[in-house]
Formats: sequence, C-alpha cells, structure tokens
Amino acid sequence: MRYGLAAIAMALAAPAAAETRNFFLTELSPLAIEVSEKSVEQLQAMLASGRITSAQLTQAYLDRIRVLDRAGPKLRSVIALNPQAMAQARRADRNRQLGIAEGPLFGIPVLVKDNIDTAENATTAGSLALKDNFPKRDAPLVARLRAAGAIILGKTNLSEWANIRDSDSMSGWSAVGGLVRNPYALDRSACGSSSGTGAAIAASLAAVGVGTETDGSIVCPSSMTGLVGLKPTLGAVSRTHVVPISSSQDTAGPMARSVRDAAALFAAMIGSDSADAATADADARRAALTPDWRRASLKGVRIGVVRPEMRAGLAALYDAQLAVLRNAGAELVEVKLAPPPTLRGLEFKLLQMELKSDLAAYLATTPSSVKVRTLADVIAFNRGSPAELAYFGQSIFEMAEKTGGTADPAYAKTRDDARRLAAETLDTVLTRNRIAVLVAPTTGTAWLSDPVHGDQGSGPSASQLPAVAGYPHLTVPMGLTSGLPAGLSFIGAKWSEGRLLELGHAYEQASRARVAPQYRPTVDAGPGVEGAR
Repeated sequence: MRYGLAAIAMALAAPAAAETRNFFLTELSPLAIEVSEKSVEQLQAMLASGRITSAQLTQAYLDRIRVLDRAGPKLRSVIALNPQAMAQARRADRNRQLGIAEGPLFGIPVLVKDNIDTAENATTAGSLALKDNFPKRDAPLVARLRAAGAIILGKTNLSEWANIRDSDSMSGWSAVGGLVRNPYALDRSACGSSSGTGAAIAASLAAVGVGTETDGSIVCPSSMTGLVGLKPTLGAVSRTHVVPISSSQDTAGPMARSVRDAAALFAAMIGSDSADAATADADARRAALTPDWRRASLKGVRIGVVRPEMRAGLAALYDAQLAVLRNAGAELVEVKLAPPPTLRGLEFKLLQMELKSDLAAYLATTPSSVKVRTLADVIAFNRGSPAELAYFGQSIFEMAEKTGGTADPAYAKTRDDARRLAAETLDTVLTRNRIAVLVAPTTGTAWLSDPVHGDQGSGPSASQLPAVAGYPHLTVPMGLTSGLPAGLSFIGAKWSEGRLLELGHAYEQASRARVAPQYRPTVDAGPGVEGAR
C-alpha cells in the first residue's frame, strides 16, 4: 500500500514531527519522521493494516540512518548496513500476503552489535584486525531472530573489543567506526561497550537492537541513552559466534525504547547452547524468563532500595522515582548492598585469563582472511597500526597476554570465588529482607567524550554484582537530570527475568519518564558557569 496524503498529514501532525525543529531532520521523509519513537506493537499494527510494508519500514530506517548517522549529528552508531536488508523486507511482505506472518518481530528491522556474527556482514568488534572477518554464518541468537521473522538491518558500532583493550579507553570509539555520539548531547559519551546500539535505538534508527555485556555494557549505554536494557541471566542466550571477553560473564541482551519491546526481542533470542535446551527444566526456565503482563503491578511488592553515593541532581531524580514506586503501591525497604572488597580484583584477574583463551578460541573459527589467531597476534597488529593506538593503548591486552589463560592453575578457583561472592551477596540481601527485587541508580549521567584523557565518568554503578554472579539486571529510564538521561536498575535472583520485566513495565507505565532525544550539541550547564559579574 502506498504512503498516502492522509498518512503524510498525520505524520506531520504527530508529536514525532517535533524532530523537524532540528535543521538536519528536514531532510527526512514523512514516513521516516513517523517511525520515530514507534513501538514494535505500533509498527506491527501499521504492517497488519497495510498502512505500510516492511520494505517501506526498512527504507524509513535506512533514511534515518543516512540523515542522522551518516550526516547531520553524525551519531556514528551504525558501523555497517546489511546489503540484503531490503530483500529480506520484501520477502517478509510476500509472506505476510500469503498469511504466514507470525510473531511480534515479523518484518521488524533490528540492529545487532558488531561483535556478533551475521551471515551478510563482517564482524569486526570495531578493530581493523578483524576488518576482513566475513564469517558467512549467523550466531545462534541471530538465527533465532531470523526465525522469529526479524529483518537484520545492520551492525552497530561499539567500544572497540568491547572496552577490554586499555584502562584509559574512550567508550564508544572504535578504529573501524569512529566515536559514537550521544543523541541527547552530541559532545557526551554514549557509554559502552554497546554504545552504538544505545545511540541508534534512542534515535529510532531501528525498532530494537541487540547489545552485549560483560560488566555494564548493556545497562550503562541504555541508561545514558534513555533506553530499556536487559542483561540476562548467564546462559539464557547463546554466546556462540560472539567475539568474547569472558565465558563466565558475557551475554547478549535486548535494548529498546520500552520494556515490552525489550521483552519481545528477548523472547526471540532465548536459547542456550547446551544439550538440555529441550528438557522440561529448560521449559520451566523459559517460563520464568517470560513476563506475564497480567502481573505487571507494583502493589504490595517488597522492593529493596539501594542508596549509593551520587551527585545531588541524580539523587533528587532517584528520590522522585522512589516516590513513583511507593505511590504505585510498592513497599520500599532500605537495604545495604556493597560488593565484597576482594571482588573487583578477582573479577579483573578472571577477565584477563578468560580473554586470552576465549578470544583465541573464537579467532580459530574465523576465515583465512583473518590473520590474527591469538591475543598476542592482536597486540602485535595494533603496535603496527597507528590508527589503532591513536587515542589509547592496550595495557589490559598486555596484562592478559602475560597470564596463563584458563590453563592457569589459579583459574578455576578465581572463577568460582568471584561467582560465589557475588551470588551470595545478592542472595543474602534478597532473602534476608524478603524482597522481590533490588532497585538502584544504574550509573551516573554521560560525561564529556575526551580523546585526550579517556573516560571521565563518575557516580554509582549497579552492574558489577549481577554481572559477576550471572544474575539478570534490567534498567528502565527514569527521566533526565541536567538534560541527560539516567536509568533505574531492577536486579533480581537468577532466572527472574520475567518478574523483572513485569515490575519494570509497571514502573515505566507509572512514571512515563522517558524523554526522546533532541540531538543538542551539548547540555545547558545552567547559570553561573561564566562566573559572577
């Protein structure tokens, strides 16, 4: 069905048309304007009614990428487009006409982080060492998305090597893709390592996107770009054919503009690599991962409140959102939650050992066009590539290379001690206080991107304990402070994703806190910056 004059008028009158106040958005077509901020459910309604086709929807997102990512604010969030995306969209349209369109993601364009293998594009992890890594295969999680009818629109930029290369790194930068810019303030960081997915989905360059996390790499960019992000329980989503850091902590997860969209994407991704995937236990586990929206209420729910040190503006925003939870009927319980003092060191040691071995295992599966086969090869490549070391070094790579990898006699104990300490800390607080979930500020707000000094972030972080324990962690937008987004974390027990999504949705509906980005050059710092007169 062609995009008619009535629909154009409706699009131009819609709230999303406020984007046209930005000069670079005047280049967008009416349909590319209308898809801004549209949920998966809304897009499916448009597709089902014949108001648009998947091909038109895909083209609308491609137009937004051209105007917002490649020009205009130059978000640099999309590292590569799928050359087969339009063909896949037209195939989806034919199947819809034949009546075989099924599932919430059918015909919906999705962006995937560029450390996850897809059949049509290179998987670079942002590194020039992998620019010729065309694996011609789908990671199992991507195959599951395709089976659910999703269109793989392209790959998103990221903090190179998922931010594990150097202690002075600049989040959101890769040698292949450049520096991702935050659509709320273009001079600010989009965090990392899933910075490209965060910026792209915030800017409605696709309906939903896939990120990955080892510790904070889904929830931090989601928080700083006004998104919902879910770091699942370890093992809920396959890690095969994903460029690794740590087999003990790595996982892919959904990033979206609403909890229901994140849940729809997550449902399509669920599936481990283990042989027990078809057992009754796995079926029960899937049920625990799936939200029951009829239970999406905060009334009578005991919620543990964590109060880390934070800046005054974030603290005020957090207090306001706690009031939202309380007014919606939740029972708030103040709790103390702090990682054991030894956990940071154990985690860092573990990540170094696993990086050395796990990366070599992945590289061994890449095509002959990839010349690096070990971490040592990558280190040597970087030393011979000025573009790689232009802004920061590779100190963590070099430390990891000096370890014995997972063959180190200390490896198993380090892994087990780290996971036990993190899990016991969370389990004790959850059970002792009889609470369903913990809430905390996800992290601080976005800092200025700084190629000279690297990341300059400050403030709280809720990511470490669930990351090391392998427990689920959901962040939901809680509004803006000083013009920058912040997220509210929901942390629960292992395999409690369904409940986290229910409670996150209930909070989201009560707060309505998310604000769409306006692509401002910077934030308004307020009066007094220039000094007294």
